[in-house]
Amino acid sequence: MKKRLTLLGSTGSIGDSTLDVVARHPERYSVYALTAHRNGDKLVAQCLRFQPEVAVVGDAETAARVEAQLKTAGCNTQVAYGADALVQAAQSGQCDTVVAAIVGAAGLAPTLAAARAGKRILLANKEALVMSGAIFMDAVRDHSATLLPVDSEHNAIFQCLPRDVAEHGGVTKIILTASGGPFRTREPATLVDVTPDEACKHPNWVMGRKISVDSATMMNKGLEVIEAHWLFNLAGDRIDVLIHPQSVIHSLVSYADGSVLAQLGNPDMRTPIAHALAFPERIDSGVAQLDLAQIALLQFEKPDYERFPCLALAMQAMAAGGIASAALNAANEIAVDAFLERRIGFMDIARTVDTVLDGLSNRTPSGLDDVLSADADARRAARELIAGRGLLAHAANRTGSVDRAVQ
Repeated sequence: MKKRLTLLGSTGSIGDSTLDVVARHPERYSVYALTAHRNGDKLVAQCLRFQPEVAVVGDAETAARVEAQLKTAGCNTQVAYGADALVQAAQSGQCDTVVAAIVGAAGLAPTLAAARAGKRILLANKEALVMSGAIFMDAVRDHSATLLPVDSEHNAIFQCLPRDVAEHGGVTKIILTASGGPFRTREPATLVDVTPDEACKHPNWVMGRKISVDSATMMNKGLEVIEAHWLFNLAGDRIDVLIHPQSVIHSLVSYADGSVLAQLGNPDMRTPIAHALAFPERIDSGVAQLDLAQIALLQFEKPDYERFPCLALAMQAMAAGGIASAALNAANEIAVDAFLERRIGFMDIARTVDTVLDGLSNRTPSGLDDVLSADADARRAARELIAGRGLLAHAANRTGSVDRAVQ
């Protein structure tokens, strides 16, 4: 029987790639629901092509516009809006597979709802685990949900880990690779002048602006370290990061006998998406086969924490536990938005996150409401800093603190 999909975040880059794979296999997949925030025109085009039963947007105005356009085109897709509608689409009995591709904290509630409904979840929203790792993984276990990673690095690790072996038998470390983004070789002192357009020019991947900035700061890799900790139940000292500019080796697993297994492929998100959609089978993703002779050279280097302080901050938050990771993610989202709007500089992203974490009263969250409360507190603190309440003075007093913390 066909798998029926709910695609949370259908108008982003992961949504585009997922629908491309789905369109290649109409005999295998149909679409129950598509969701977007305010990109109504693109959502309408997707609905006309894939004919979902439900479309969800962020607000009433966008919903009215989408509904009118669909009605004019003779499309019977029902339109809803708001956070509750997202949750309903994720937990509906009309779908069996949920692709969680909403960027940021907004994806947490519907993804958690999918877990509690026992769905097969293709996880591209790393914030669900960054913010509420234990809560989310408990929900997956308690409700017999199936969790398949879509991030290229985590999907690569998943492919390289042993199957049906308790406690990842023989695994010593997992190694997440990172391209290093657009500033891998740029002198750290020059990063104060980085523009949003420069930060969004990723050398290998085509992504949205927020995740592109996260890649430039390597916060994205830090969030992936936290995600890997929860996904694979490994302590932080068993997770390494390695810069690999070609983005051909997507991650590696090191074993006790000296073996190192790696997953390779062209840098195209359709590969991990197709793997997760069809698992344990393999299907055509539309991605060209890798030609190693043409690539010729594969490079590797350790990350530079002076250039990438956000990576160090994420590792500190993971080690701290409690609500620290939720606060890290929230402060980063506010700081990245401010940078994209040119209200702060590129290096102020790390300074904002550092200051928020430094002022954090950490605790073990008692439930989802506690996580969301911590998220809100961190956002408020970040906004106050960005509004000019001591950010630069604090940053000057803490120069070098991140470097020292990871040495």
